[in-house]
Amino acid sequence: MKVKFNTSIPTKLNIHYRKELKAFDTNLKLGELASAWKHLERAHILGQPYPIEHTYVHWLMLKFGFHIKNGREILGQLPRLIFGGVKSFVGTIPVGNTGGANIPPLKSLPIPEDLNKIIQDSY
Repeated sequence: MKVKFNTSIPTKLNIHYRKELKAFDTNLKLGELASAWKHLERAHILGQPYPIEHTYVHWLMLKFGFHIKNGREILGQLPRLIFGGVKSFVGTIPVGNTGGANIPPLKSLPIPEDLNKIIQDSY
């Protein structure tokens, strides 16, 4: 088995990752919590292979859990915050996982078509 070390997100992919984070922030400020969360999940899918981006999204998810006072999300984010970046670094992530406590941390999921196209076009 070949291990691939991921260290930095490709520039084209980073543009889309940052757009999702901006949309999260905008929706959060507007109080549109469901939409804000959806953008965090999308940022997670895009940034998941890269340790810094992956860890940062879990940090935001943890903060969001505190914001909405959701104990399950808070507790679910703690191990993800600790181990997610490490798994990204060595390339052993569950592809497509949206990152929230409502999804098992090792479960792979289908990547939405639009995000899959962005990912494919970014390399």
